[in-house]
Amino acid sequence: MPKKYDITFIGHMCYDEIIPFGGKPHVAPGSAVLCGAMVAPRVGKKVAAVVKMAKKDEHILQPMKDAGVDTYVIPSEETTYSRVLHESENVDERRLTLVKSAGLISINDVPALDSTCVHLAGISDTEFDMALMKGLKTRGYSLSADMQSFVRHVTPVTHEIEFSDVANKKDIAAMMDKLKLDVVEARILTGTEDLEKAAVIVESWGCPEVMITHSPGVLARVNGVTYYEKFSNSNISGRTGRGDTTFSAYLSWRLDHDPRESLKFAAALVSMKMEIPGPFNGTLEDVLKRMKEKHS
Repeated sequence: MPKKYDITFIGHMCYDEIIPFGGKPHVAPGSAVLCGAMVAPRVGKKVAAVVKMAKKDEHILQPMKDAGVDTYVIPSEETTYSRVLHESENVDERRLTLVKSAGLISINDVPALDSTCVHLAGISDTEFDMALMKGLKTRGYSLSADMQSFVRHVTPVTHEIEFSDVANKKDIAAMMDKLKLDVVEARILTGTEDLEKAAVIVESWGCPEVMITHSPGVLARVNGVTYYEKFSNSNISGRTGRGDTTFSAYLSWRLDHDPRESLKFAAALVSMKMEIPGPFNGTLEDVLKRMKEKHS
C-alpha cells in the first residue's frame, strides 16, 4: 500500500552562504524545503520532500531523513547555491544572490504521491512555473506556495536577486488554498506594508487563507477574518528560515486546529527556532510549553 503524507514540500535543496552584519560568513545546507520539512515531522506529521539537486550532494538530505522525512530526488547537474548578505542590523534587509540554480521543476518530475497538502517551497523564480502549478492542482491536492518563489527574480548576468512584481500573481493566488508572504513581498505585490490591508488584497485575488510575516510577528487572514500573533524570541541568531518555518508550523497544526490556535502554535515554534541557528530542532512538548508561557 502506498504511503500517505500529510504534507509534501517541493523545491530546491541548496547551500546557503550566510554573511551576517558584522559577523563571519558561513556555509550550510539550506532551502525553504529543508526549513519547512524539518518542522512537520517533529510535531507528528507524515512528510515527504521532493527536491531538485545534484545527485553528488544527496548526503545533505540526511538530516531530513533522520527526522523522518521521505525524500524524492529530481536529479540536476548542480545543486542551488544561495548567498545572503545582511548589510545592516535590520534582519529584514538582505541582499540575495543565486550563484547556482538547479533549474525549473516539471510536473513530470514530481511523483504522484498520496498527500493531503502540497507546499511549493521555493527561494527564487527559477523553480516553479504555471504548468507545474496547474498540474499539481489537477491532482487534487490542497495547494500552497510561498510568494518569495515568484517575487525573487534572478538577473541573468549578475545572478543577483531583484524583488519585483509578478505579472500573473492573481492567477497564482487563485490556484492556492493558502499563500505565504513577508512584509517586503506584500508591499511589492499589493503596494502596502499594512499587513491586514495587504492580506485583504491577496484574499480578493481568490486565495482564502493568507499569512504575512514581519519582524514583530505574524498575521493570518482566513475566510475574511484577521488574526495576529507576536513572536517571543529573545534573539535573532536563527533568523534565516523564519518564514519557511512559520508557515510549515502553521500548515502542520492547521490540519487539526482552527486558525487562531494554529497561528499561536506557529509563532511559538518559530520564536524558538529564531533563537538557535539552523532548522527547528525542538519537540512538540517544547512548543506547547512555549505556547502556554508566551502565547496563551
